[in-house]
Amino acid sequence: MVLEMKVPSPGESITEVEIATWLVEDGDYVEKDQPIAEVDSDKATLELPAEESGIITLKAEEGDAVAVGAVVCLIDMDAARPDGTAAPEKKEAAPTEEKKEETPAPVAAATPTNETYATGSASPAAKKILDEKGINAGTIQGTGKDGRVTKEDAINAVPAMGTTTGSRASEKKKMSMLRRKVAQRLVSVKNETAMLTTFNEVNMQPVFDLRAQYKEEFKAKHGVGLGFMSFFTLAVTRALELYPDVNSMIDGDFQIKNEFADISIAVSGPKGLMVPVIRNAENLSFRGVEAEVKRLALRARDGQITVDEMTGGTFTITNGGVFGSMLSTPIINPPQSAILGMHNIVERPMAVNGQVVIQPIMYVALSYDHRIVDGRESVGFLVAIKEAIENPIELLMNNNPKKALEL
Repeated sequence: MVLEMKVPSPGESITEVEIATWLVEDGDYVEKDQPIAEVDSDKATLELPAEESGIITLKAEEGDAVAVGAVVCLIDMDAARPDGTAAPEKKEAAPTEEKKEETPAPVAAATPTNETYATGSASPAAKKILDEKGINAGTIQGTGKDGRVTKEDAINAVPAMGTTTGSRASEKKKMSMLRRKVAQRLVSVKNETAMLTTFNEVNMQPVFDLRAQYKEEFKAKHGVGLGFMSFFTLAVTRALELYPDVNSMIDGDFQIKNEFADISIAVSGPKGLMVPVIRNAENLSFRGVEAEVKRLALRARDGQITVDEMTGGTFTITNGGVFGSMLSTPIINPPQSAILGMHNIVERPMAVNGQVVIQPIMYVALSYDHRIVDGRESVGFLVAIKEAIENPIELLMNNNPKKALEL
């Protein structure tokens, strides 16, 4: 009996997917539930498992766009597994003879021509200058003894038009469906919203002090680290309660105000940036936020994140600081109305009680849709985050750090 494997629906409103990678080859024997392909939708990359065991016949090529419900492969369930073969794992490229690196045979020096001068060599100073210019010393006729290229020759040398000693290779690669959708969304945000950004700076010393005091005990008890994300997530949920317009979105001629805080967190996955959602973050403790951040980050890293886990957020936090960004203008994640950008932490001089003190400072940015969020709300929201991070014991822990951290 031959089974027709069809593309399952990866989520509501998704009508087609793209075959990103086949993990098996035509004619392979596959086991039931073995991953046979990675498919891209406009929201996520998902693995496609074999529905039964048997010999597989592929009906689509890598890069093909396939409608949900269309047949992508056939599995001959009556075929016997080849003798001596075990259940195949995720395929990896086997080493071949072509991949062996061999020491190249010595190449004879080029015969001097009207463009190659082998009568002399370049002085160390001249060679350094020529290397910086990308000029081969053999293409210059030196004026020194026995044709040696002097420093003056190197200074006066001009690269020939249209020539280069560097690589000129290029590669054309089709973007994944997910990446193309992200590109479309980013362009639409710039074109369809009145996006503005406001900035502030935050003194991270109080958070540093709390983490230094409690992080070991916190990790030992809860099995997760006490990072910056829990402080910022709880600061955001507090600020959203104070400024509910930031937690709203536009639907035609209507404004929808959310009474819950589903916080999207931007994480880097194998297929690029993904934005899973922490549901009802307003009800979570420090431990709850850190546990959920870890769970979602691991699922994104392992390519297991689902469409449902990345939809429905009401506000987004992105942390460019992990890559070294000092300041940026984050782009709103539609249909949300605002996004908070965190950045790297740098020690800077600050005036504290009339004294110049070196403190760890982070610049923060809030991009918002000015159609629905006014300047008072946007600035006030970011100031509320600054206040919470700079005074976390009072504003985030109700003056009881050990209880707040469940220690």
